[in-house]
Amino acid sequence: MEFPFAESYKIKMVEPIKRTSIEERIKIIKEAKYNLFNIRSKHVFIDLLTDSGTGAMSHNQWSEMMLGDESYAGASSYYKMKNAIKTILGFEHFLPTHQGRAAENVLFSVLIKEGDLVPGNSHFDTTKGHIEIRKATAVDCTIDDANDTTKYHPFKGNVDINKLKKVFENNPVEKIPFIIVTITNNTSGGQPVSMQNIKEVKQIADKYKVKLVIDSARFAENAYFIKTREKAYENKSIKEIVKEIFSYADAMTMSSKKDAIVNMGGFIAMKDEKLFKEASVFNILFEGFITYGGMSGRDMNALAQGLDEATEFDYLETRIKQVEYLGNLLLEYGVPILEPIGGHAIFVDALKFLPNVSREEFPAQTLAIELFIEGGVRGVEIGAIMADRDPISRENRFPELELVRLAIPRRTYTNNHMQYVAATIKNVYDRRNDIKKGVKIVNEAPVLRHFTVELEKL
Repeated sequence: MEFPFAESYKIKMVEPIKRTSIEERIKIIKEAKYNLFNIRSKHVFIDLLTDSGTGAMSHNQWSEMMLGDESYAGASSYYKMKNAIKTILGFEHFLPTHQGRAAENVLFSVLIKEGDLVPGNSHFDTTKGHIEIRKATAVDCTIDDANDTTKYHPFKGNVDINKLKKVFENNPVEKIPFIIVTITNNTSGGQPVSMQNIKEVKQIADKYKVKLVIDSARFAENAYFIKTREKAYENKSIKEIVKEIFSYADAMTMSSKKDAIVNMGGFIAMKDEKLFKEASVFNILFEGFITYGGMSGRDMNALAQGLDEATEFDYLETRIKQVEYLGNLLLEYGVPILEPIGGHAIFVDALKFLPNVSREEFPAQTLAIELFIEGGVRGVEIGAIMADRDPISRENRFPELELVRLAIPRRTYTNNHMQYVAATIKNVYDRRNDIKKGVKIVNEAPVLRHFTVELEKL
């Protein structure tokens, strides 16, 4: 008899969760102004808002927490993290930050000027926000196949090389400080980028003498897909693949709350000592001294251990197979999701799910609200609300894809929880034709509005 797939860990600690009633949840979401970020976690049964900082640390990570050195300068924890980054990722220089957006803020303060263009593959919300707040422009060069939720492409996160070339051909190179490649490509559905594509982007960067920066929050998951989908790498270890990925990068930003499996932390790593020194000025100003940079010693220890654990195949296979399990359940129910199934989340196609809700009434947000009301499942809108308004015209931007992301925390939920999530979505899908009105915005921030937006149900 063939063995069924089993998780590569056992559970050592549990936390109770409680279900509320539909009547309670209708009241809760209304009081939250129909913004799922405003809901208290105690009112959420299964929380798939994000996989950022929500994973379960291992016993070795918790042991490292106890060994943390909290010295202000020169802590042993800093050197432990430095060694892990050099050994696993290959970077000589690094600066710790409290999370990924802080890493972007520090690095972009050095690299981006007003009027610059930053090409890349579907810049994530904070990346785009940090570019646009500096009065620069994020130029999306993702391949067109990424906009077709049903078309199979093994690396839908790829940069379209012809689009990228045109950015350089049509603009002064001095206006392009760097190219950014996000792995995996979160905004396009957690889709990976191939090693071949990274190499081709690097060739263009070298041709025009600009930096290649990798947004690395889910780099290990990306390496897993390279191993399993890119034939030349099927016999390489995850650590070997990771080392090669970053050999092509001049710098990286990292939200360690994802693929380093910690609750808080991030960093910038770079090869150039001059860039390190320039970024150090802003790191000290924004984050803290260069040997702690917004992180405690215990968190640096856990991060270093997490980098090692996250770049092991068995862990990654368990993590990605659970995401795949939920995706396959939804496909069996006929629910329209983005395919192929990505690394960290399932992305539900809200335009196909709720065809009666107009784009101006934000169907993805409407669907996310319905999922909470139905089963206490919290996801997040990746659509027009998150896309923000155009910084010049102030008109709403309507991206090609209008998605609800169900981001699965690492080592946190069981497959029984995934079955519950699938049943919740199916119940809403069965009554989808009765949902004909969405929501409208009544109050919003000028940038990154989705975190604090206030809505009314129409």
